[in-house]
Amino acid sequence: MTESIEFVATGMVMGVAGSAFIDTWAFVLRRTLHVPTLDYAMVGRWIGHMPQGRFVHQRIAASAPIRGERLLGWMAHYSIGAAFAFVLLGLWGLEWAHSPTIGPAMLVGLGTVLAPWLVLQPAFGAGIAGSKTANPTAGRLRNLSTHFVYGLGLYVAALVVSLV
Repeated sequence: MTESIEFVATGMVMGVAGSAFIDTWAFVLRRTLHVPTLDYAMVGRWIGHMPQGRFVHQRIAASAPIRGERLLGWMAHYSIGAAFAFVLLGLWGLEWAHSPTIGPAMLVGLGTVLAPWLVLQPAFGAGIAGSKTANPTAGRLRNLSTHFVYGLGLYVAALVVSLV
């Protein structure tokens, strides 16, 4: 296998695994603690409004629905998860993936929390780092735990890939 193919395959596996860890975490939070989690249809709605030049919403849930928004949102979730896995591999290289350590995966995983805090939440009308929500501190802690879990998923996936 060429290095380019290995890079793409490893990044995809890591990104999908990291995103799946997030989804498992969200499921557990919803089912056991009744904690509300992100509805990916809202991500799809946000993306779906972009071709019309609308990037920021007063309240994303009140914006007009977009046909196929749920599927679009889920596709974006997994695509973004893969993109950040490629960032990890781009910074630490395939050598890291051959003998993964937890530090880089957790650094990238936790670092990805900046995307929702600085892009997604302001665009959804929730303010920077959810500052306009009813309980910003609880939301931020939930965001950090979710991105911690993503980093853990990146690491576990790299460990599994390194054994193959």
